Amino acid sequence: MTVLLSDVIDVLDAAYPPALAEPWDSIGLVCGDPADQVSNVVVAVDATAAVVDDAIATGAQLLLVHHPLLLRGVDTVAADTPKGALIHRLVKAGCALFTAHTNADSADPGVSDALAGAIGLRVRGPIEAKPTAPLDKWVVLVPDTDAEQVQRAMFDAGAGFVGNYRDCSWQVTGTGQFLPTSGATPTLGRVGDLERVTETRIEVIAPRRSREQVLASLRAAHPYEEPAFDVLEPAALPTGRGLGRVGELDEPVTLREFTARVARALPATEWGVRSAGDPERPVRTVAVCGGAGDSYLDAVTRLGVDAYVTADLRHHPADEHLRGGGPALVDVAHWASEQPWCAQAKDVLDAAFDGARGWATRVSTLRTDPWTTSAR
Repeated sequence: MTVLLSDVIDVLDAAYPPALAEPWDSIGLVCGDPADQVSNVVVAVDATAAVVDDAIATGAQLLLVHHPLLLRGVDTVAADTPKGALIHRLVKAGCALFTAHTNADSADPGVSDALAGAIGLRVRGPIEAKPTAPLDKWVVLVPDTDAEQVQRAMFDAGAGFVGNYRDCSWQVTGTGQFLPTSGATPTLGRVGDLERVTETRIEVIAPRRSREQVLASLRAAHPYEEPAFDVLEPAALPTGRGLGRVGELDEPVTLREFTARVARALPATEWGVRSAGDPERPVRTVAVCGGAGDSYLDAVTRLGVDAYVTADLRHHPADEHLRGGGPALVDVAHWASEQPWCAQAKDVLDAAFDGARGWATRVSTLRTDPWTTSAR
């Protein structure tokens, strides 16, 4: 089996849907030709110069990273700029660069699931759940004889998908009535006469973004001059997708023991692992958020967990959080909190392409945490 870069992108987009990315984010293919063949992939948190050199030296055709190389808008990728130089090296070596950032953060499973798994948590759900995608529920009344063609037209326009199922609908038969008035050109009956017709009520779900297409297809396929239909907007419900995760340990431990456990589970950094709160406080329920997670301090307090593991915590927010009775805090290095995701992403690709000729993936062993020295 030959694997193209486009095939790999399809698998990554299925695991880490682009629609989950935050509006400010920059994700997806940075450089590379989707038509190129891929058999050697390197996964890392950051596309640093050392990681790029390592990927090229080992013949990688794709470097998959978590953090965007070009997060903010640029007007040049000239080779005499630091990031432009990396792009040029990758292009010359035939190595594509692909980013899965906040879409991987919110995916299920995603970055925080990998962090929770490394620590040994049984995950219950996200800190902040993403709602279901906006949907329409279409209710259409159509004569029995034309029900199939109308339903088919709506399916072809994007309706009828529920999870991994397509062409989904519900039907019931009843009696419809109408009285054509002056100016009408009825398909059935005559102007001035009350008409009763055996009709099928069709109910289907469709993405709200497809509303115009579904409506146009319904009208084109429906035999009536004035089709009878309703469009309802179902309530958005929480999903298993979203930022952060909440879980629990098999057995409670003290905060001191839990801090040591986190340090053993994550790759070592100069930053290390530090905690805030009573060292003897029992810890059983835990919230985690890979990357900088101080925006969820209030949320984890409302959830009532015993401890919160994240990165890049600052003095004043942490102090105010503890004064307000919030859970204990465990602060780790940003890179270390997201590095477990690399193995998860590798598994996603291996599950799809492990049978392909010459297929090889590996997680970069290079530490891309920017902090290199510490002292006490």
